[in-house]
Amino acid sequence: MRYLPLTDADRREMLGVIGVKSVDDLFCDVPERARRSGLVDLPKRQGELEVERALMKMAAKNVSAGSVPFFLGGGAYRHHVPSTVDHLIQRSEFLTSYTPYQPEITQGTLQYLFEFQTQVAMLTGMDVANASMYDGSTACGEAVLMAHRVTKRKKAVLSGTLHPHYRAVVENISEVGGYAVEAMPPAIPGTTEDIIAHIDSDTSCVVVQGPSFFGDLVDIRAIAAAAQAKGALLIAVVSEVVSLGLVTPPGDMGADIVVGEGQSIGNGLNFGGPYVGLFATKTKYVRQMPGRLCGETVDAAGERGFVLTLSTREQHIRREKATSNICTNSGLCSLAFTIHLSLLGEDGFRRLARINHANAVKLANALSAVKGVEVLNDTFFNEFTLRLPKPAAEVVDALADKGIIAGLPASRLIPGDASLENLLIVASTEINTDEDRALYASALKEVL
Repeated sequence: MRYLPLTDADRREMLGVIGVKSVDDLFCDVPERARRSGLVDLPKRQGELEVERALMKMAAKNVSAGSVPFFLGGGAYRHHVPSTVDHLIQRSEFLTSYTPYQPEITQGTLQYLFEFQTQVAMLTGMDVANASMYDGSTACGEAVLMAHRVTKRKKAVLSGTLHPHYRAVVENISEVGGYAVEAMPPAIPGTTEDIIAHIDSDTSCVVVQGPSFFGDLVDIRAIAAAAQAKGALLIAVVSEVVSLGLVTPPGDMGADIVVGEGQSIGNGLNFGGPYVGLFATKTKYVRQMPGRLCGETVDAAGERGFVLTLSTREQHIRREKATSNICTNSGLCSLAFTIHLSLLGEDGFRRLARINHANAVKLANALSAVKGVEVLNDTFFNEFTLRLPKPAAEVVDALADKGIIAGLPASRLIPGDASLENLLIVASTEINTDEDRALYASALKEVL
């Protein structure tokens, strides 16, 4: 009873209110074959030391990203994060107050979120940014919903440059909300996409990613102009924020909304999360922007202060008037982003981007020299696509056996398309060395 305080009578009462006869009835939608008939095959009890040893043995079956040459990207990138970042975010005043529930007494939290917003606005070339979203894909979904609100239209056109996960999120929320989605086929490097022809009077927004999922640099100027001429918004997606150290910011190319993934700055791979979504837009659309926005003000004593402003979330106003149901922001992750970017400074950030591009060029040159390997991209930042003479998934498995994480088979995220089976998406950041690149090229030659 100490750990299971509910009595049989309590359970019967709850089941009666719900309208079912037994707890098993609550799982009627789960197929019988998917249900476990007994307990999990684990010891019923173990000491802490024994549990630690068992879990460490399980974990040892994985290959950590930092233990081998690593060339995996596809929306999440391994960069060097200075130890200063982790040291600072683990200070109690940051770690325990990362979300401003009581803004009047969390001036420090509000200030760094204000600085984060400033950094994101400058990076993206936009007027205003919010205090972060959950991740890049959900920020993309929220941007589409925002475009529907702004334009009073219900159709989104998705470019084939968009990451499949971002596309899936948009399709998911659109299905639930009753919105239409027109998604273009994958934009493989070397092919052309006439997305402008798909913009009509029902289109609320066009979503384009640059660098693309396949690594191509994308000039969105013509698409932005065509969308805006039809009364639609241009949403630009950036899944590798380090690219903004070299590539023209989307805002400078005419984007109305810019969303992205900020994981590359200050945040490790973390097994897929938590990450930090970026969201920026033009001033005229700020009242439709989701999430939190921190503003600067002056207090009663005339001192500089910070406040939450335009927080039109469900917690603050009626649900039908809310711009988002996001209940918090990735506060600690955005703090890590802000600290890392502050340590780099503008010159350091640009230098980091140049190193990434240079390393990717060196790798592309080394791999393209292997017989049967073709680099498909004419332009790229730190990620590009290879066409191999055999299925990419097989090559990745063979190289993993040799201690090299070679990249992302396109077929893994876009299954069922035979034209993508031999395509391998490869990323190279500042962490890769000349030795790593030589090992990759040599091993690739052996497995092909």
